[in-house]
Amino acid sequence: MRLLALSSVGLLGGALALNATDTTLSQEAQAQNEPAANVIAVQIRKQGFACDDVKGAEKDAKADRADLPVWILDCGNASYRVRLVPNMAAAVEKLD
Repeated sequence: MRLLALSSVGLLGGALALNATDTTLSQEAQAQNEPAANVIAVQIRKQGFACDDVKGAEKDAKADRADLPVWILDCGNASYRVRLVPNMAAAVEKLD
């Protein structure tokens, strides 16, 4: 997946100059999302959804709210939009 990220290109007289660059998801960011992906996969499996091989998860910025996080979970066999609701079953939508 491709993301728009900010990267520093240098310091000019004490001011930080930033440049928007198109980059792939870094290995560090993938490593940070790996535990979340595994936890989400376990939750949807408990609810009867198939998730054979967890590829990763990322926040769905458009649907995400502070009190109800929404993740896009990429499994080997399917992708899901998962809304995590505290103390309740997750709302799971299979994506095409």
